[in-house]
Amino acid sequence: MMPYLIDRYVMRQFLTSLVFTIGALIFIYVIINLLEKLDGFLDQHVPFTIVVTYYVSLIPYTLKLLLPMGMLLACLFTVGRLSGNNETTAMRSSGQSLYRFMLPFLLVAAVISVANVYFNGWVVPRANASQFQIERQYLNSTAGGSPLYNLYFRDVPLRTVSINFYDAEKRSARDVVIHEFNDEQHPRIARTITAPEMIWDTARVAWVVRTGTMRTFRADTVTVVTLANASVDFTIRHDQIVRLQRNTEELDLSEMQEYLETLRKGGKDTRRQEIDYFGQYAFPWANFIVVLIAVPFASVRRKGGIAIYIALAMLIAGAYIALTKIVQAAGVTWDAPAEAVAWSVNVVFLLIGIGIVLRTRT
Repeated sequence: MMPYLIDRYVMRQFLTSLVFTIGALIFIYVIINLLEKLDGFLDQHVPFTIVVTYYVSLIPYTLKLLLPMGMLLACLFTVGRLSGNNETTAMRSSGQSLYRFMLPFLLVAAVISVANVYFNGWVVPRANASQFQIERQYLNSTAGGSPLYNLYFRDVPLRTVSINFYDAEKRSARDVVIHEFNDEQHPRIARTITAPEMIWDTARVAWVVRTGTMRTFRADTVTVVTLANASVDFTIRHDQIVRLQRNTEELDLSEMQEYLETLRKGGKDTRRQEIDYFGQYAFPWANFIVVLIAVPFASVRRKGGIAIYIALAMLIAGAYIALTKIVQAAGVTWDAPAEAVAWSVNVVFLLIGIGIVLRTRT
């Protein structure tokens, strides 16, 4: 019974420190952001309720960004306090090893990491969309939006579609050319459709050419047919094209997957975006890894007190972020799966954490 009482005590101390630390970090971040944007809010006479909504929408992204740092600091403070009060010494004297002492911290970190995958992947993008909308409407920001020019899709293996410009509001594609081929191994054009405009018909759930020309090629003959209000074969939907216009930070992980597929059909190189996509699954596990590093380090009493813990937290967080950015940028040219590149930094820090645990006196 005693070990479980100790576990509950340690968890309570850890979670209390975590709530306080995260609250303090978010407060500092929001204040700094407010000071940066205050002139813009005042110049544009943004209503107070809109400002409040903006910062409520900012909190999920801030939490995503700062949670690993908060976990690290909370862990260092909690274990450091227990160690400073000789409580860890008493626990070891009672026969509890370092590994057993780490268990409640790792359980909490694992639960938070799993929950954080959903939070970062689905909750944060919705909050970002609200934040970007306010920036566009009131602060004249271009965040999360760009015109769609010169789109090219390999819709299916035997069909390509090129669009000069897409008007998302009118659901209208302009200067459209559709080529259909008769053989994948030895492609020859079998049919071509050209149209000044193609619209997305919500009633038909299909693309419609208002006026256009269809040319069918057979041997040495060409058949020309004029099209009027005719449905055309094009499997990519309006909402998939519109998604190309949105900031990727507004897309949840399901939408991001469709977004990448649409880009691939459009003939785009998606290597960088794929690394970022898999990185969204890898990043939440930083919460678990920093705990694995922090507990054995803080379990040994050190001179410097809180200062050394803050310095260590800054060093680990800075090293993790810097190495992640470097690897993601360099990984674009590596001959390795995008998943491996995205998870590589986590693997490095996990090995460091295991090394620290093994070298710490249990």
